Amino acid sequence: MEECISVFDMLKIGVGPSSSHTLGPWRAAERFLEELKNESILDRIKRVKVDLYGSLSLTGKGHATDLAVMLGLSGQDPEYIPVDNIAGIIKTIEDTNEIILGNAYKIPFYFLQDIVFNKEFLPFHANGLKFTAYQEDDSEYESTFYSIGGGFVVKEERENAKIKEVIKCAFPFPIQNAVELLNYTVSENKLISEIVYENEKSMRPEAEIHSELMRIWNTMLECMYIGCHTGGILPGGLHVRRRAFDMHQNLIGLSNYNSPQTWLEEIRKTEVKFRQILKWVSCFALAVNEVNASLGRVVTAPTNGSAGVIPAVLMYYLVIENHNAGEKEIKQFLMVAGEIGSIFKKGSTISAAMGGCQAEIGVSSSMAAAALCELMGGSPAQVLMAAEIAMEHHLGLTCDPIGGLVQIPCIERNTMGAIKAINAAELALETDSKNAKVPLDKVIDTMWQTAKDMNSKYKETSEGGLAIAVNMADC
Repeated sequence: MEECISVFDMLKIGVGPSSSHTLGPWRAAERFLEELKNESILDRIKRVKVDLYGSLSLTGKGHATDLAVMLGLSGQDPEYIPVDNIAGIIKTIEDTNEIILGNAYKIPFYFLQDIVFNKEFLPFHANGLKFTAYQEDDSEYESTFYSIGGGFVVKEERENAKIKEVIKCAFPFPIQNAVELLNYTVSENKLISEIVYENEKSMRPEAEIHSELMRIWNTMLECMYIGCHTGGILPGGLHVRRRAFDMHQNLIGLSNYNSPQTWLEEIRKTEVKFRQILKWVSCFALAVNEVNASLGRVVTAPTNGSAGVIPAVLMYYLVIENHNAGEKEIKQFLMVAGEIGSIFKKGSTISAAMGGCQAEIGVSSSMAAAALCELMGGSPAQVLMAAEIAMEHHLGLTCDPIGGLVQIPCIERNTMGAIKAINAAELALETDSKNAKVPLDKVIDTMWQTAKDMNSKYKETSEGGLAIAVNMADC
């Protein structure tokens, strides 16, 4: 059996600004609480210390890693916490020097002392964090986690122990790479989305698949809606002005609507010249990542830093290409996108701390290109070609956020990934797949080799590129 990665693993609802630096540490804190409960010592803890390492330390402040850890230790769930409550919870911890561990046990917590930023890297992964719980009898319980991108969290022994405990499941169509996926579509005479759907049905009821896919889309739609209707300055000190609000006002005009869905219907009535299409796609992507930068609720797709690409491209299809499209096409798009993302995760990385921004924007663009290509009538071979084209033209993309914030160049970069995805899908649709020169699996291998060759200062450390060429004073 191959490792099982569901669509719902690749597309996760959470809080910004970063899947690897915010959602991952948050989930690690939750898992640490579970370990304390399983050891029956949660009620005997008198102090907790958290050590952040490598990229989590170097850009943790800008990515709200410290806040995520505190929220996780407090027992809050990133998928369901009202985002308006976050600031109040953090302020209470900072003002009282106390944290309610697991939302049950109040202990002292001095965040300036109990969250330690260590610049050194742990050998297993660039995003490491260690929790230490001190018990009443002065004994200690330690646990180390690694946030490997896209909100995925692992422990080192999962890879290195003599007896591996890898999560597996009995998919009817186990997929490790693009060739296997394509072979299934041929032997079963099915679309990629249909293969993915069969796999998902082996894990959960069809009604749940439907409801969860639509919940993901509705979260994406609401995120775009909020971003397009919120002006002002983004938090973090760079004084970045939100652009989606003004761009949206210029595009939408005097249209009347009162909900995300009626808003979508009004956009379908607007002008669709090439320039307007470019602006709309860019506006959707900007909106999502401005919400992400302000600790709003987004869908990790496959990461928070690249969360704008997939919703922007899907929205493009719904409001520009096919006004009759609905739930069927939305679910189809998300299933294809999720499967392509899982192949990248298995064969390379979706962590910018390991692979630079090619691992985030590049992968998201590839996911979106493939999904759009299938909706536009592409064959499975053309769908994989679209994914390949999109990634091929993101190879080597660095991750160099100014001030460690997921703002510059991250927000604009989502617009570029979305536009490239649409272009890649169109190129694939106009190409006989028999003439393809570069298989998707080769591009994934190349991406991983490029990631390993890339200097660490271009891997989400803010030690190279724009992060040092442009300083906070310039902004």
